[in-house]
Amino acid sequence: MTVLAVDIGGTKFAAAAVAPDGEMLARAEVPLRGPESAGRTLSEVVRRITERVAPGRLDGIGIGSAGPLDPRRGTVSPVNIPAWRDFPLVDALGETLPGRPVRLAGDAQCMALGEWWRGLTDGDPAARSRAMLGMVVSTGVGGGFVLDGVPYVGPTGNAGHIGHITVDPGGDPCPCGGVGCVETVASGPGMVRWAAANGWTGADARALAADARVGHPTAVRAFRRAAGALATAVLTASALFDLDHVVIGGGVAAAGPILFDPLRQAIERDAGLGFLRRLRVDPTSLGRDAGLFGAAALVLLQDSL
Repeated sequence: MTVLAVDIGGTKFAAAAVAPDGEMLARAEVPLRGPESAGRTLSEVVRRITERVAPGRLDGIGIGSAGPLDPRRGTVSPVNIPAWRDFPLVDALGETLPGRPVRLAGDAQCMALGEWWRGLTDGDPAARSRAMLGMVVSTGVGGGFVLDGVPYVGPTGNAGHIGHITVDPGGDPCPCGGVGCVETVASGPGMVRWAAANGWTGADARALAADARVGHPTAVRAFRRAAGALATAVLTASALFDLDHVVIGGGVAAAGPILFDPLRQAIERDAGLGFLRRLRVDPTSLGRDAGLFGAAALVLLQDSL
């Protein structure tokens, strides 16, 4: 069974043909050039795969999408794509491969599942974590759990929205309607807004990371502030689910040690309970492909999930 995996993100759509052993037979990525282009972007990224792998060889479709979403109805409402409100994504992609199974989960849930299946364990079932949180720290902050080998998606399919844990009750309003969410502090746009309000004059999160690496005080503080918010969220989730592993990907996480060093320090400082101190925190080993592997696993591992 070879699967068409599709990853609907905040700034790009990606797709791949993935074999049962995890081999990626073909891969394509198309930038999202504005919310109004989502339909064209989806068609383009799928076409690039079906030109290289005949549709007759594809036995199902796995989709990871930014949310909120409703897996039962097969609809998605990504915050960054206003035109897609209750968009029937499962039906739209199902028309590509009629009669084949289609499964949908959140993009961060797929990132977690991809890391659990093909990531740091290198596909070795014996090395897989029993309780893992995968996080995407980028334009937003998302998450997903894999508990005892099964992705935990919750009754509505939206479990894992760790970016919307409140870490600063007096903080900034969040697009979700809450106040002081992790996302307002630790997302790329949130970090840039805070840095700009404190005198930094750079352009974007990539520039902020570059300045932090060379010791710009405000940029360094922005990353430490984000790391503190992430540590609070990670420890909260760990206390609830007895996690043993957290894997973090996304554009902000790609900054590397300037985020992970203060994050690990904050977790070590604030982890009071003994069982929290065994927690491992790692950057993604699959990079931008984690979500694609997870989307594929929704179908390839469906009998065991």
